[in-house]
Amino acid sequence: MLVAALGAQAEPPAYKLPGRKPDSKEPWSAFLGKAAHLAIGRQYSVQHPDNAVFLDTFNLSNIVELGKLGNPKRLSEFVRLLRPDITDTVALVLFEIKPDNEEGRKEGRVQAGRYLAALNEAVEPDKKLAGGTGFAGSLFLEFENGGALWQLSWRTPEPGVTLYRWNYRREKPHASWKERAAQKEEELPREEAEQRGEMAEQALRAAYERGEWPSGFHGQVYLPVDCH
Repeated sequence: MLVAALGAQAEPPAYKLPGRKPDSKEPWSAFLGKAAHLAIGRQYSVQHPDNAVFLDTFNLSNIVELGKLGNPKRLSEFVRLLRPDITDTVALVLFEIKPDNEEGRKEGRVQAGRYLAALNEAVEPDKKLAGGTGFAGSLFLEFENGGALWQLSWRTPEPGVTLYRWNYRREKPHASWKERAAQKEEELPREEAEQRGEMAEQALRAAYERGEWPSGFHGQVYLPVDCH
């Protein structure tokens, strides 16, 4: 079981949040989005260890060249620097990650379509890509023993569009995380998100990258392998 040290952090103003850079002005919603993209992308890589998987630090030109798909010079200057969220050049599939709502689904569909059209103009005929399917999962973050439990879950309701959402389980002292996970899920309270959005990103990064856990925090991260 992969475990991360976590805990609570204080509330705004932003420059007073423990663990934040003194000049950080980034809103909590940005941290939740970054945390979701990081975890979902890393999880896809974990589930496909033998594939060449490019996450959102790689642009289309990199993907075509490093993935040995074709000639990156065929990409126009207007698209070559675009960065899809997940591109698997062995399975020849692509995913765009968005919040689980109608706007997110529409944006994901448009962006995935744009990336695929651009890539398929540059790749060899036998290496055409398509929108990925069947990618779904969830993980949990526990910020202290018996405390609030966050869940990040994702699904792929249409090819190439992976939608995520955060939800919440109330604290229940002396209950195991699995007992709390079985409780009714609720929308993640804004106050919780504001207090712990950045910590969620830091903890997930540490869990997937096997880096240092955020100091001074006491909790656990339960990755999908732990949730079965």
